[in-house]
Amino acid sequence: MYTSTKMPRVLVVVPSTRPGRRGPAVADWFTSAVARRAEALGVQCTLADLAEIDLPFLDEPEHPSTGQYVHEHTRRWSELVAGSDAFVICTPEYNHAMPAALKNAFDALSAEWAGKPIGFVSYGNTSAGTRAAHMAKSVAVTLGMVPIRATVNLRIADSFDGDGLVADTRRDAAAVRILDELHELAGLLDVLRRPGRTRLTAPEHAGITIAPARDDDAGELLVLQRCCWVDEAVVNATFEIQALHEPLDVVRRGIAEHATWVLRDGGRVVGAVRARSQGTTWEIGRLMVAPDHRGRGLGRYLLSWAEAQAPEGTTLLRLFTGALSSRNLRIYGRAGYHHESTSAGVAHLAKAVQSQEVVADAERVGV
Repeated sequence: MYTSTKMPRVLVVVPSTRPGRRGPAVADWFTSAVARRAEALGVQCTLADLAEIDLPFLDEPEHPSTGQYVHEHTRRWSELVAGSDAFVICTPEYNHAMPAALKNAFDALSAEWAGKPIGFVSYGNTSAGTRAAHMAKSVAVTLGMVPIRATVNLRIADSFDGDGLVADTRRDAAAVRILDELHELAGLLDVLRRPGRTRLTAPEHAGITIAPARDDDAGELLVLQRCCWVDEAVVNATFEIQALHEPLDVVRRGIAEHATWVLRDGGRVVGAVRARSQGTTWEIGRLMVAPDHRGRGLGRYLLSWAEAQAPEGTTLLRLFTGALSSRNLRIYGRAGYHHESTSAGVAHLAKAVQSQEVVADAERVGV
Protein backbone atom coordinates (compact mmCIF):
# COMPACT_ATOMS: atom_id res chain seq x y z
CA MET A 1 0.00 0.00 0.00
CA TYR A 2 1.26 3.44 -0.91
CA THR A 3 2.05 5.66 2.06
CA SER A 4 2.67 9.37 2.15
CA THR A 5 2.55 12.29 4.58
CA LYS A 6 0.43 14.16 2.03
CA MET A 7 -3.38 13.95 2.29
CA PRO A 8 -4.58 12.85 -1.17
CA ARG A 9 -7.66 14.59 -2.54
CA VAL A 10 -10.32 12.75 -4.53
CA LEU A 11 -12.60 14.99 -6.56
CA VAL A 12 -16.13 13.56 -6.75
CA VAL A 13 -17.72 15.07 -9.86
CA VAL A 14 -21.48 15.44 -10.43
CA PRO A 15 -21.79 16.03 -14.21
CA SER A 16 -25.59 16.13 -14.59
CA THR A 17 -27.06 19.65 -14.69
CA ARG A 18 -30.73 18.81 -15.36
CA PRO A 19 -33.45 19.94 -12.96
CA GLY A 20 -34.56 16.95 -10.88
CA ARG A 21 -31.25 15.14 -11.49
CA ARG A 22 -30.15 12.22 -9.35
CA GLY A 23 -26.45 13.05 -9.46
CA PRO A 24 -26.20 14.81 -6.07
CA ALA A 25 -27.88 11.85 -4.36
CA VAL A 26 -25.40 9.46 -6.00
CA ALA A 27 -22.42 11.59 -4.98
CA ASP A 28 -23.76 11.93 -1.41
CA TRP A 29 -24.16 8.16 -1.21
CA PHE A 30 -20.61 7.58 -2.47
CA THR A 31 -18.96 10.02 -0.04
CA SER A 32 -20.98 8.60 2.87
CA ALA A 33 -20.20 4.99 1.91
CA VAL A 34 -16.44 5.64 1.83
CA ALA A 35 -16.24 8.16 4.69
CA ARG A 36 -14.82 5.75 7.27
CA ARG A 37 -12.32 4.28 4.82
CA ALA A 38 -11.31 7.75 3.61
CA GLU A 39 -10.56 8.79 7.18
CA ALA A 40 -8.46 5.67 7.73
CA LEU A 41 -6.47 6.30 4.53
CA GLY A 42 -6.15 10.03 5.11
CA VAL A 43 -8.07 10.82 1.91
CA GLN A 44 -10.06 14.02 1.46
CA CYS A 45 -13.16 13.69 -0.75
CA THR A 46 -14.20 16.98 -2.35
CA LEU A 47 -17.46 17.50 -4.26
CA ALA A 48 -17.52 19.25 -7.65
CA ASP A 49 -21.07 19.86 -8.92
CA LEU A 50 -20.94 21.01 -12.54
CA ALA A 51 -24.37 22.62 -12.17
CA GLU A 52 -22.88 24.96 -9.55
CA ILE A 53 -19.52 25.37 -11.28
CA ASP A 54 -21.45 26.41 -14.41
CA LEU A 55 -18.70 26.26 -17.02
CA PRO A 56 -19.64 27.91 -20.35
CA PHE A 57 -18.98 25.83 -23.44
CA LEU A 58 -15.35 26.29 -24.52
CA ASP A 59 -15.17 30.07 -24.33
CA GLU A 60 -11.37 30.37 -23.89
CA PRO A 61 -9.54 31.98 -26.84
CA GLU A 62 -6.42 29.80 -26.38
CA HIS A 63 -6.25 26.02 -26.65
CA PRO A 64 -6.40 24.30 -23.21
CA SER A 65 -2.99 22.72 -23.82
CA THR A 66 -1.42 26.17 -23.41
CA GLY A 67 -2.75 26.52 -19.87
CA GLN A 68 -3.45 30.20 -20.63
CA TYR A 69 -6.92 30.99 -19.31
CA VAL A 70 -8.45 34.46 -19.48
CA HIS A 71 -11.73 33.68 -17.71
CA GLU A 72 -12.03 33.39 -13.94
CA HIS A 73 -14.42 30.42 -14.17
CA THR A 74 -11.83 28.43 -16.14
CA ARG A 75 -9.06 29.35 -13.73
CA ARG A 76 -11.19 28.19 -10.77
CA TRP A 77 -11.94 24.88 -12.52
CA SER A 78 -8.25 24.49 -13.39
CA GLU A 79 -7.19 25.01 -9.77
CA LEU A 80 -9.76 22.50 -8.52
CA VAL A 81 -8.73 19.77 -10.97
CA ALA A 82 -4.99 20.47 -10.72
CA GLY A 83 -5.18 20.26 -6.93
CA SER A 84 -6.82 16.84 -7.01
CA ASP A 85 -5.00 13.51 -7.05
CA ALA A 86 -7.84 11.32 -8.36
CA PHE A 87 -11.40 11.56 -9.65
CA VAL A 88 -14.73 9.80 -9.22
CA ILE A 89 -17.28 10.64 -11.91
CA CYS A 90 -20.91 10.03 -10.87
CA THR A 91 -22.38 10.09 -14.37
CA PRO A 92 -25.83 9.43 -15.80
CA GLU A 93 -26.36 8.13 -19.32
CA TYR A 94 -28.08 10.37 -21.87
CA ASN A 95 -28.90 8.72 -25.21
CA HIS A 96 -26.15 6.10 -24.85
CA ALA A 97 -23.60 8.80 -23.96
CA MET A 98 -22.20 10.93 -21.17
CA PRO A 99 -23.70 14.37 -20.43
CA ALA A 100 -22.49 17.24 -22.57
CA ALA A 101 -21.52 19.12 -19.42
CA LEU A 102 -19.03 16.38 -18.54
CA LYS A 103 -17.45 16.38 -21.99
CA ASN A 104 -17.17 20.17 -21.78
CA ALA A 105 -15.56 19.95 -18.32
CA PHE A 106 -13.00 17.47 -19.68
CA ASP A 107 -12.29 19.55 -22.78
CA ALA A 108 -11.91 22.85 -20.90
CA LEU A 109 -8.56 21.70 -19.46
CA SER A 110 -5.62 19.57 -20.49
CA ALA A 111 -2.51 19.02 -18.37
CA GLU A 112 -4.50 19.32 -15.13
CA TRP A 113 -6.02 15.86 -15.74
CA ALA A 114 -2.93 13.98 -16.85
CA GLY A 115 -1.26 11.25 -14.82
CA LYS A 116 -4.14 10.78 -12.36
CA PRO A 117 -6.48 7.83 -11.76
CA ILE A 118 -10.20 8.04 -12.43
CA GLY A 119 -13.13 5.87 -11.34
CA PHE A 120 -16.77 5.83 -12.36
CA VAL A 121 -20.13 5.47 -10.66
CA SER A 122 -22.73 5.34 -13.43
CA TYR A 123 -26.50 5.22 -13.33
CA GLY A 124 -29.26 4.82 -15.89
CA ASN A 125 -32.04 2.55 -17.02
CA THR A 126 -31.35 -0.59 -19.07
CA SER A 127 -27.54 -0.32 -19.16
CA ALA A 128 -27.15 1.23 -15.67
CA GLY A 129 -25.14 4.02 -17.30
CA THR A 130 -22.32 1.75 -18.49
CA ARG A 131 -22.31 3.19 -22.01
CA ALA A 132 -21.82 6.70 -20.59
CA ALA A 133 -18.95 5.46 -18.42
CA HIS A 134 -17.35 3.65 -21.37
CA MET A 135 -17.50 6.82 -23.48
CA ALA A 136 -16.08 8.94 -20.66
CA LYS A 137 -13.23 6.48 -20.11
CA SER A 138 -12.07 6.87 -23.69
CA VAL A 139 -11.91 10.65 -23.25
CA ALA A 140 -10.14 10.25 -19.90
CA VAL A 141 -7.47 8.02 -21.43
CA THR A 142 -6.90 10.55 -24.22
CA LEU A 143 -6.34 13.22 -21.56
CA GLY A 144 -3.72 11.04 -19.88
CA MET A 145 -5.83 9.72 -17.00
CA VAL A 146 -5.73 6.10 -15.84
CA PRO A 147 -9.13 4.43 -15.35
CA ILE A 148 -9.30 1.93 -12.50
CA ARG A 149 -10.94 -1.48 -12.64
CA ALA A 150 -13.43 -1.06 -9.78
CA THR A 151 -16.76 0.52 -10.69
CA VAL A 152 -20.37 0.87 -9.55
CA ASN A 153 -23.27 0.74 -12.03
CA LEU A 154 -26.76 1.61 -10.79
CA ARG A 155 -30.03 0.65 -12.48
CA ILE A 156 -32.48 3.36 -11.51
CA ALA A 157 -35.41 0.98 -11.06
CA ASP A 158 -33.45 -1.20 -8.60
CA SER A 159 -31.29 1.35 -6.78
CA PHE A 160 -33.46 4.38 -6.08
CA ASP A 161 -36.29 4.89 -3.64
CA GLY A 162 -37.74 8.32 -4.35
CA ASP A 163 -34.91 10.84 -4.29
CA GLY A 164 -32.46 8.63 -2.40
CA LEU A 165 -30.72 5.30 -2.86
CA VAL A 166 -31.90 2.00 -1.44
CA ALA A 167 -29.54 0.68 1.24
CA ASP A 168 -27.16 -1.97 -0.13
CA THR A 169 -24.08 -3.15 1.78
CA ARG A 170 -22.59 -4.83 -1.30
CA ARG A 171 -22.80 -1.57 -3.22
CA ASP A 172 -21.18 0.25 -0.28
CA ALA A 173 -18.34 -2.26 -0.34
CA ALA A 174 -17.89 -1.66 -4.08
CA ALA A 175 -17.57 2.07 -3.40
CA VAL A 176 -14.80 1.37 -0.89
CA ARG A 177 -12.99 -0.71 -3.52
CA ILE A 178 -13.08 2.29 -5.84
CA LEU A 179 -11.52 4.46 -3.14
CA ASP A 180 -8.86 1.87 -2.34
CA GLU A 181 -7.80 1.54 -5.98
CA LEU A 182 -7.73 5.29 -6.47
CA HIS A 183 -5.63 5.78 -3.35
CA GLU A 184 -3.11 3.12 -4.32
CA LEU A 185 -2.75 4.26 -7.92
CA ALA A 186 -2.72 7.98 -7.07
CA GLY A 187 0.37 7.50 -4.93
CA LEU A 188 2.22 5.65 -7.67
CA LEU A 189 1.22 8.09 -10.40
CA ASP A 190 2.10 11.07 -8.22
CA VAL A 191 5.72 9.93 -8.37
CA LEU A 192 5.61 9.86 -12.16
CA ARG A 193 4.19 13.40 -12.33
CA ARG A 194 7.01 14.93 -10.34
CA PRO A 195 8.98 17.65 -12.10
CA GLY A 196 12.67 16.96 -12.59
CA ARG A 197 12.31 13.18 -12.49
CA THR A 198 15.15 11.41 -14.33
CA ARG A 199 15.25 7.72 -15.21
CA LEU A 200 18.61 6.03 -14.59
CA THR A 201 19.94 4.56 -17.83
CA ALA A 202 22.30 1.78 -16.72
CA PRO A 203 20.84 -1.74 -17.21
CA GLU A 204 21.50 -2.62 -13.59
CA HIS A 205 19.39 0.38 -12.56
CA ALA A 206 16.30 -0.59 -14.57
CA GLY A 207 13.15 0.97 -13.14
CA ILE A 208 15.01 3.43 -10.88
CA THR A 209 14.35 7.18 -11.07
CA ILE A 210 15.84 10.17 -9.28
CA ALA A 211 14.01 13.40 -8.51
CA PRO A 212 14.14 16.30 -6.06
CA ALA A 213 12.57 15.39 -2.73
CA ARG A 214 9.32 17.00 -1.69
CA ASP A 215 7.81 17.66 1.72
CA ASP A 216 5.54 14.62 1.43
CA ASP A 217 8.60 12.34 1.02
CA ALA A 218 9.53 13.00 4.65
CA GLY A 219 7.73 9.94 6.05
CA GLU A 220 9.48 7.54 3.67
CA LEU A 221 12.84 9.20 4.26
CA LEU A 222 12.36 8.85 8.01
CA VAL A 223 11.82 5.09 7.65
CA LEU A 224 14.69 4.72 5.17
CA GLN A 225 17.29 6.51 7.26
CA ARG A 226 16.43 4.48 10.35
CA CYS A 227 16.87 1.29 8.32
CA CYS A 228 20.15 2.45 6.82
CA TRP A 229 21.83 3.83 9.92
CA VAL A 230 21.26 0.76 12.07
CA ASP A 231 24.20 -0.88 10.26
CA GLU A 232 26.33 2.20 10.94
CA ALA A 233 25.36 2.09 14.60
CA VAL A 234 26.38 -1.56 14.90
CA VAL A 235 29.71 -1.10 13.06
CA ASN A 236 30.61 2.00 15.09
CA ALA A 237 29.34 0.56 18.39
CA THR A 238 27.05 3.49 19.11
CA PHE A 239 23.40 4.27 18.65
CA GLU A 240 24.01 7.97 19.29
CA ILE A 241 23.54 8.73 15.60
CA GLN A 242 21.30 11.68 14.76
CA ALA A 243 19.65 10.01 11.75
CA LEU A 244 18.30 7.24 14.01
CA HIS A 245 16.49 9.61 16.35
CA GLU A 246 15.13 12.47 14.25
CA PRO A 247 11.36 13.00 14.42
CA LEU A 248 9.31 13.61 11.29
CA ASP A 249 9.31 17.40 11.59
CA VAL A 250 13.13 17.45 11.65
CA VAL A 251 13.33 15.25 8.54
CA ARG A 252 10.86 17.56 6.84
CA ARG A 253 12.93 20.59 7.84
CA GLY A 254 16.01 18.89 6.41
CA ILE A 255 14.29 18.65 3.02
CA ALA A 256 13.56 22.37 3.15
CA GLU A 257 17.08 23.35 4.22
CA HIS A 258 19.05 21.12 1.83
CA ALA A 259 18.96 20.19 -1.81
CA THR A 260 17.67 16.64 -1.44
CA TRP A 261 17.16 13.92 -4.06
CA VAL A 262 15.37 10.60 -3.76
CA LEU A 263 15.78 7.39 -5.72
CA ARG A 264 12.57 5.47 -6.37
CA ASP A 265 12.01 1.95 -7.58
CA GLY A 266 8.45 2.22 -8.85
CA GLY A 267 6.64 4.06 -6.07
CA ARG A 268 9.07 3.22 -3.25
CA VAL A 269 11.93 5.42 -2.01
CA VAL A 270 15.06 3.23 -2.06
CA GLY A 271 17.81 5.82 -1.73
CA ALA A 272 18.54 9.47 -1.08
CA VAL A 273 21.25 12.07 -0.74
CA ARG A 274 21.30 15.74 0.19
CA ALA A 275 23.73 18.65 -0.03
CA ARG A 276 24.07 22.35 0.64
CA SER A 277 26.55 25.15 0.09
CA GLN A 278 28.68 26.62 2.83
CA GLY A 279 30.64 29.35 1.09
CA THR A 280 32.62 27.59 -1.64
CA THR A 281 32.20 24.20 0.02
CA TRP A 282 29.51 21.75 -1.12
CA GLU A 283 28.55 19.62 1.88
CA ILE A 284 27.11 16.20 0.97
CA GLY A 285 25.25 14.10 3.50
CA ARG A 286 22.55 11.54 4.28
CA LEU A 287 23.65 9.32 1.40
CA MET A 288 21.67 6.11 1.88
CA VAL A 289 20.48 3.09 -0.08
CA ALA A 290 17.87 0.61 1.14
CA PRO A 291 19.51 -2.65 2.30
CA ASP A 292 17.75 -4.75 -0.34
CA HIS A 293 19.00 -2.44 -3.12
CA ARG A 294 22.67 -2.42 -2.19
CA GLY A 295 25.25 -3.94 -4.47
CA ARG A 296 23.82 -2.27 -7.60
CA GLY A 297 26.07 0.80 -7.61
CA LEU A 298 23.31 3.11 -6.42
CA GLY A 299 25.43 4.60 -3.65
CA ARG A 300 28.16 5.53 -6.13
CA TYR A 301 25.53 6.94 -8.45
CA LEU A 302 24.06 9.10 -5.68
CA LEU A 303 27.50 10.40 -4.74
CA SER A 304 28.29 11.31 -8.36
CA TRP A 305 24.88 12.91 -8.74
CA ALA A 306 25.29 15.04 -5.62
CA GLU A 307 28.78 16.11 -6.69
CA ALA A 308 27.44 17.10 -10.11
CA GLN A 309 24.86 19.42 -8.55
CA ALA A 310 27.52 21.57 -6.87
CA PRO A 311 26.97 25.21 -7.84
CA GLU A 312 29.44 27.19 -9.90
CA GLY A 313 32.34 28.43 -7.82
CA THR A 314 32.53 25.33 -5.60
CA THR A 315 36.13 24.50 -4.71
CA LEU A 316 35.69 21.77 -2.10
CA LEU A 317 33.39 18.78 -1.62
CA ARG A 318 33.01 17.59 1.95
CA LEU A 319 31.22 14.70 3.68
CA PHE A 320 31.56 12.53 6.78
CA THR A 321 30.94 8.98 7.94
CA GLY A 322 31.57 6.80 10.96
CA ALA A 323 35.24 6.44 11.78
CA LEU A 324 34.84 2.62 11.79
CA SER A 325 32.70 2.44 8.65
CA SER A 326 35.40 0.75 6.57
CA ARG A 327 33.13 0.06 3.59
CA ASN A 328 32.09 3.71 3.32
CA LEU A 329 35.67 4.86 3.75
CA ARG A 330 36.78 2.62 0.87
CA ILE A 331 34.02 3.90 -1.41
CA TYR A 332 34.78 7.53 -0.65
CA GLY A 333 38.52 6.95 -0.97
CA ARG A 334 38.06 5.47 -4.45
CA ALA A 335 35.94 8.52 -5.32
CA GLY A 336 38.89 10.81 -4.51
CA TYR A 337 38.09 11.90 -0.95
CA HIS A 338 40.90 12.21 1.56
CA HIS A 339 40.76 12.08 5.35
CA GLU A 340 40.73 15.51 7.00
CA SER A 341 40.14 14.70 10.65
CA THR A 342 38.36 12.42 13.11
CA SER A 343 36.37 13.66 16.08
CA ALA A 344 33.81 11.98 18.35
CA GLY A 345 33.95 8.83 16.24
CA VAL A 346 33.22 10.67 12.99
CA ALA A 347 35.63 10.76 10.03
CA HIS A 348 35.55 14.01 8.04
CA LEU A 349 36.50 13.68 4.37
CA ALA A 350 37.09 16.24 1.62
CA LYS A 351 37.84 16.44 -2.07
CA ALA A 352 39.19 19.44 -3.93
CA VAL A 353 37.36 20.15 -7.14
CA GLN A 354 37.87 22.39 -10.13
CA SER A 355 34.94 23.74 -12.10
CA GLN A 356 35.76 21.56 -15.11
CA GLU A 357 35.67 18.47 -12.89
CA VAL A 358 32.14 19.36 -11.77
CA VAL A 359 31.10 19.67 -15.39
CA ALA A 360 32.64 16.29 -16.22
CA ASP A 361 30.78 14.68 -13.30
CA ALA A 362 27.54 16.24 -14.48
CA GLU A 363 28.04 14.74 -17.93
CA ARG A 364 28.92 11.36 -16.43
CA VAL A 365 25.57 11.06 -14.54
CA GLY A 366 23.55 12.52 -17.38
CA VAL A 367 22.44 15.90 -15.99
